[in-house]
Amino acid sequence: MRSNKDVEAYLLRMEKVWNEADPSTYVVQLDGAPLALKCASPLVLARVEIGPAGTQSREKLFEHLLRLNATALVHSAYGLDGDTVTLSAALEMENLDYNELEAVIAEFDLALGQQLPKIRELAGHHAPAAKPRA
Repeated sequence: MRSNKDVEAYLLRMEKVWNEADPSTYVVQLDGAPLALKCASPLVLARVEIGPAGTQSREKLFEHLLRLNATALVHSAYGLDGDTVTLSAALEMENLDYNELEAVIAEFDLALGQQLPKIRELAGHHAPAAKPRA
């Protein structure tokens, strides 16, 4: 059975810059925004808060996010938490391995680098992302 210590060891092996928000939550510094990894057995939850969905062009924003979910993402998905756009993924802790966690983090990093500017434009803001919440 995997544990928080395995996630921590994987992050060290990946040479990622991270901080421990609490004993079960790691905040990984990505280029676009901080990624929260929460170990909540039986899952490891990965999440980035992109920002408010805004009030302008919501239909265009939501259509864009759905298209990205279907065409550009494998491990993660965009969604809404209240009025906040998020990018999130869930992994089973029991079978978690280094390659799986690395693939999810790489997808988040790539998605934020390539997709974040257009998402923020459609949401009507260009402010930095909010603090991560897992």
